[in-house]
This record gives sequence, C-alpha cells and structure tokens, in this order.
Amino acid sequence: MEPQEHYSEKFERAKKRVKELKDFYGHLKAFMIVNILLFLLRSNVLNSITLEQSSIDADFLHWLDWNFLITPVLWGIGLLIHGLYAHRYKFKFIAKWESRQIQKYMEQEPQEIRKQKE
Repeated sequence: MEPQEHYSEKFERAKKRVKELKDFYGHLKAFMIVNILLFLLRSNVLNSITLEQSSIDADFLHWLDWNFLITPVLWGIGLLIHGLYAHRYKFKFIAKWESRQIQKYMEQEPQEIRKQKE
C-alpha cells in the first residue's frame, strides 16, 4: 500500500469518527433542550413569561405529564445506546457483525476490480 493511500484511508476513518461524535453531541443537545422545555412547561415557569394568564387545559396537562415522565426515559435509553456506540463501546454482536461485513467486502473487492478490467 502506498503511503498516500494509507494516509487517505486514515483520514477517511478519522473524518467518519468525528462525524459520529458530532452526531451524538447534536443528539444530546436536542435531548437537553426538549427536556428543559418540558420541565419549564410543567413547572409553569413559562406562564409567567406569557402576557395572558389563561388557564391551561386539563388535557394538555395530562399530555405534558405523560411526556414529562416517558420522554426522558425512553429517549434517554436511546441516547445512552447512541453514546456508547459513538464512544466506541461496542457490543459484541455489533463488533462481530462489523468484522464479518468488512471481511465480506474485502473479499468482494478483488472480484469487482477484475470485472471492471474485463
């Protein structure tokens, strides 16, 4: 393998890694913003900001209670899994699957190159 090709592959892997981490931190930011807004809505903090002090519909409060309890839990589990994956804590079945796929594509590449030359 030529040094330039080696550098290019390392660069692409590093670029992919940075994108994975950037995606995770974007996910974390969205999680925090949404849950802070839900908390502020539920604690009636936003009522003091609004000009009208209208009564809040009971159905809305019920919906808000449901989301305030369920959203952080379910979304938090998804965020935890995303964080573990982004920070390279890979579950064994994912690592095995990835290595099988890499091996498969590495074996297919010479065949594809031969087909292109023909």
